[in-house]
Amino acid sequence: MEKFIEKITESERIIKTADHMIYMVFPMIKDKRILLKSLSEIKKAVVNCITIILQYEYVHKRINLHKNPQANFKTFVEKCATRYEITEDEIKAIIELFDLVEKHKKSSMEFIKDDKIIILSDRMKPETLTLERTKNFLEVSKNILRKTNNISQL
Repeated sequence: MEKFIEKITESERIIKTADHMIYMVFPMIKDKRILLKSLSEIKKAVVNCITIILQYEYVHKRINLHKNPQANFKTFVEKCATRYEITEDEIKAIIELFDLVEKHKKSSMEFIKDDKIIILSDRMKPETLTLERTKNFLEVSKNILRKTNNISQL
């Protein structure tokens, strides 16, 4: 149980830092790297929460884990999400977050236009990241963390 608490504490720290970066630092500095770093950190916190849930369920012999992260995520969505009251909208936001971070990693170019970060893929397909969208991802991560925190009560 200590291992779960450590991971939850780490996720809380990451989310608090991302919150500070989004609400306090970015409005003053307006540097796109702050939003992009916040997005990566939010993803890390969400991955921690999903990992905690999967490991907890595995320890209690409710699921089987795989070496493939996509298979584990599918298990999370199909077998664990409803148990932890994670909604379909939150799952869609998680998938969108993971996809956006992946596009950012593979991106050949990013620039700011009208307070929006435009991420161009290799095929020059634009993906837009706004402050509001980042705040939405942050809220989803806070909700998932809160629901993961309830693990000690199960």
